[in-house]
Amino acid sequence: MRLQNEDREEPEINLTSLIDVVFLLLIFFMVSTTFDQQALLRLELPEASTSEAESVPEVIEVTVSEDGRIFVDDQLLTDNTRAALQAVLNERREAAPEAPLVVRADGRASHGLVVLVLDAAAAEGIGRVGIATMEADPAGDER
Repeated sequence: MRLQNEDREEPEINLTSLIDVVFLLLIFFMVSTTFDQQALLRLELPEASTSEAESVPEVIEVTVSEDGRIFVDDQLLTDNTRAALQAVLNERREAAPEAPLVVRADGRASHGLVVLVLDAAAAEGIGRVGIATMEADPAGDER
């Protein structure tokens, strides 16, 4: 019986295809990632001689709850009429003439109440109005 004494090659792992796959995944995630767009609004920020502290502008906040209650700066509006809301907004506007209005409405709140708030703000001459939202859940679950 004759035994062959051949030099056997050591098995080697070819990493080229693995590197290609990792590289393609890296490119895929870089392209598909959504970046935060912080500067959607163009702001003209005031200049200051000192940069120790930033001044936070005063904001008029109107909250519309699911059950139809309207709060202006955490104070319950007793009458949900346009006239009552305009009177309160006028008071807040006199205290801070340049203050923007932020509307925080529950997702299940009446559309009519949100329109009422926006209409009252327009009647009072409030030109800077924002609607507060929450960032969507990445899993897509509704709450």
